[in-house]
Formats: sequence, structure tokens, C-alpha cells
Amino acid sequence: MEWIKINDTTYRYEDKGVRFFLLFGSDYALLLDSGMQIKNAKELAAQVTTLPVKLFNTHTDPDHIGSNEEFDEVMMNPAELVNYRKSHTSQSIIPVYDGDIIDIGGRSLKAIHLPGHTPGSTALLDMNSGMLFSGDPVQDGKIFMFGPMRELSAYILSLKRLMTFYNEITEIYPCHGTCPVSNGIIPKLIEGAERVERGEVTPEPCEMFGHKVAAFDIGAAVLLCDE
Repeated sequence: MEWIKINDTTYRYEDKGVRFFLLFGSDYALLLDSGMQIKNAKELAAQVTTLPVKLFNTHTDPDHIGSNEEFDEVMMNPAELVNYRKSHTSQSIIPVYDGDIIDIGGRSLKAIHLPGHTPGSTALLDMNSGMLFSGDPVQDGKIFMFGPMRELSAYILSLKRLMTFYNEITEIYPCHGTCPVSNGIIPKLIEGAERVERGEVTPEPCEMFGHKVAAFDIGAAVLLCDE
């Protein structure tokens, strides 16, 4: 495993089924999530930058917080705290709300709250380049919508709101599936999720981590929902 260069100021790291990103500004580098298997994402960042590194969590499912304990401060939407179980008790949570701008030095990132997959799921839109770092809600892989705190109706409404940024988005960089994907995936996910909600898609039974779930293939992605 190693860093993969996207451009001069953006890298991604593939960590056995999940990826995280490192964005450079002139003031500091921002790590978007911290991996699953690895526990030293901050240390690994030093391979490609000498900038100080801060952490933003798109959400806090276990596959996105593997190296969180390296950080004394973590940025996230506070709605995600119902999902976050930190063992580093002195760690400070820096709240990032919908519409907030994270300026890492000449690079402004707009927070877009996308509840549904988790309560605090938040994407970051690079306002200069139009790159959207979407976390899990926008991707062409398997989107987990089963278990506590997942809500399909909220997910659909979040995607519809994301459409208001459609013309600002050049490419989408998700944490799973193909990377990047085009903004054209957003209306396809909406249409497919609405068909699932209306009962128009026949699911296939499957098992994920000991849970029996219903897999809805909507073409653009697969929604894994409670049976």
C-alpha cells in the first residue's frame, strides 16, 4: 500500500476496501478519514508532505477511523458523535457544520451535510477545483443502509439537496468503489433509491458481517438495507 497521487496537492491511500485522502493547502494538510487496517495515517502522511497534518472525518464508521487516535483534535459534524466511540478521552472534537468553510491555506473546502448513511455524514467540496470528497453516500459500490442510524428517506433528501451543487462539482472522489466518478451518478442514485423506497426493486438476500441484509441493485450502486 502506498500513496497514489491525484494531482500536486491531492493524494489518496487505498486501505483494503476503503480509501482516504490527503489534501494540501499552504497552511496545513488535511487528512480526510484515517483508514481501517492501518493505525498510522498521520505518520504515513509525512512520506508525501512536511506540512502539519489535521484530521477531518467524513463520518465515523469503523473503516474510517483506524488512525484517529493519532490526533488530539478531530473535525467532524457533531451529529456524528452518536456514532463515534473514541478511546482517546482527551481528544477534542472540532465541530464542522453544514455550509462551514475549512480553509487549509489558499484552498477552501465547503462542508455539505449528507445525513442518511450516518447522521453526520459530510462531504467536502473543493471550491477551487470542484472536486467533491463524498465519503460513503455517493459512490458506485455497496452503500450500507442497514443497521442503527441508517435512514433511506434522509439519504434521498440529502442527495436531492446535493443536486443544488451539481454544476459546481467536476468529479467525485468517494471512499469506496470507483475513484473518481462523475457528478452524473447523483441523479442515478436518487432515482434508484426512490425505486427502492417505493418497493419497485427486488432485493437479493445476502450476509454482511453476520447480518442478514437485502441487497438492492439500482444500477448505479448497490444499496444494502435491512431485510
